Amino acid sequence: MPYNFLYINLETQANLLLKNEKSLPKTGDTAGEILNNNANMEIQGANKQLTVSFRNMQLKRIKRAEKKGTESVMDEKFSLLFKSQFAIGGGQMVYQVWTLSLPVVVIVHGNQEPHAWATVTWDNAFSESNRTPFQVPDKVPWSKVRETLSQKFKAATGRALSEDNLHFLADKLFRGNFMQSTTQAVSWGQFCKEPLPERTFTFWEWFYAIMKLTKEHLRGPWEDGAIMGFIKKGRAEELLQSCPVGTFLLRFSDSELGGITIAWISETREVLNLQPFTAKDFVMRSLADRIYDIHELITLYPDSAKEFYFEKYCTSLESTPSGRNGYVRPMLVTTVPKDGFNTPQHNSSFATPDLNRDTPSVAS
Repeated sequence: MPYNFLYINLETQANLLLKNEKSLPKTGDTAGEILNNNANMEIQGANKQLTVSFRNMQLKRIKRAEKKGTESVMDEKFSLLFKSQFAIGGGQMVYQVWTLSLPVVVIVHGNQEPHAWATVTWDNAFSESNRTPFQVPDKVPWSKVRETLSQKFKAATGRALSEDNLHFLADKLFRGNFMQSTTQAVSWGQFCKEPLPERTFTFWEWFYAIMKLTKEHLRGPWEDGAIMGFIKKGRAEELLQSCPVGTFLLRFSDSELGGITIAWISETREVLNLQPFTAKDFVMRSLADRIYDIHELITLYPDSAKEFYFEKYCTSLESTPSGRNGYVRPMLVTTVPKDGFNTPQHNSSFATPDLNRDTPSVAS
């Protein structure tokens, strides 16, 4: 069976290889050392296809190119070089073939993951088929960006973004200057380099954190349509103001990365917003359990009983009060304090909320 090797190359090395396709790459012309990078190709009896599995492969060291301007390690692209050698005619004719992978980004810490995924996403979505490795446009029309965001979100969470969701994202991405045009250009800087107004994080960091939270902790309710998610705080207040007491909706936080908050109409007709929950909160207790804990939450906007959407995701209560070794097992329950925050006074008539008004959040 053919013997196969895997190497890692810099962007410049990949470019040189493609410019001179007849010249096989040299073993030493790599950007790093990969352990366990060779294996035999095997034929699959069912479909007669050849496959190879590189087991326990590990990148031992990496050689990086010099950075230009504001470039970071998360902007740098590498390519995996797959090289194979096989013989036919009883070994009389030996062939060597090779190909390059799509770009990859090498990181050393988890906090570099969001930006690295931005680099890969921008490259995979917007590069030309016959480009010089790994050139990408600095600007692309919103029509392409919106399609990419929706596909990415659906692949991760099971449900695509709606037109309302995409309009919200466009307004955030263009910093409130969206001109309702699919041809309006989005720059790489807007996408993942420049912080959002009055924030310390970029658009992509915010979007990626929400996508990760939804994938890991909110997938079921999101697929069911129970999470409105992409809506401004002021707009959420406007929708809830005319609803019965106890009506609530779920909104992704604008101020906290990977956060989701619950807004509801209280007995005083004030729209309150619960302090955002993040992944670390849902590790301890799920969203459905927390919604069931809070008795003030009765109806999911506009008019669905919360049991309809969330009961199936609740943790069943154990009938035995004692845990192992005779200890009583404690239970974590989410509650809303009856005091501890100032509730504004209102007249008997209620005006439409200001969409830019920042109402207080309630700590659970």
